[in-house]
Amino acid sequence: MQQQEKLIFDGRHTPQNISSHSFFFGAVFGVCLAIGYYSETIPQLGVFLSALALFHELEYMMTALFKPDIVSLDAFLLNNGNQYNIAHVAGITEFLIELYLFPTLKYIRFIRYIGFIIMVIGQSARSLAMWHAKSNFSHKIAYRKKQDHVLVTTGIYAYMRHPSYFGFYWWAIGTQLLLCNPICLAGFFFVLHRFFKDRIEEEEPLLINFFGKEYIEYKKKTPTHIPLIN
Repeated sequence: MQQQEKLIFDGRHTPQNISSHSFFFGAVFGVCLAIGYYSETIPQLGVFLSALALFHELEYMMTALFKPDIVSLDAFLLNNGNQYNIAHVAGITEFLIELYLFPTLKYIRFIRYIGFIIMVIGQSARSLAMWHAKSNFSHKIAYRKKQDHVLVTTGIYAYMRHPSYFGFYWWAIGTQLLLCNPICLAGFFFVLHRFFKDRIEEEEPLLINFFGKEYIEYKKKTPTHIPLIN
């Protein structure tokens, strides 16, 4: 049998593809972090792009750590939907346009620092959610209960329901505060609220079906900490 040619970026979950993707994100993280540190004109854009690279790398790393039997290149979330891609392109576009038209808007340090702090909190919460949930975590809604699926109520889950949603919500909001993007900030609030409200309303009846009274009691005493979503 002819040996299959080893290629990179061909969609297969192979060591060369894993290392190539990780090298790419690591390079983006390092270069953009340097831009964030040394640039006098676009420091927050460099920090944003490095945070974006770190987000995608951590998504894969956490999945590979606790679900090595089913992990794939999809765990990098490069195919995270058109809305996700459009949102980031819109954020970068608004930043560059406003930097040219209203440069002073982009140098409000207080807002930038608040955005950075919120972004760090969001990323930390999401990574902790994946860490504490371990093999119970999934990027997709589970419509059937697996035999080893348990309700996680310890760690960060003791303080909030759906901490991975909380984490992504506030990470995304933080990026727009960091970039001082008023238009995308408003848009992100609206779109993210609608997305997670619909997702939680779809997911929680399934969790009640899986875990019964145990989840009902957990839901009563544990908030989401996402605005207007109880």
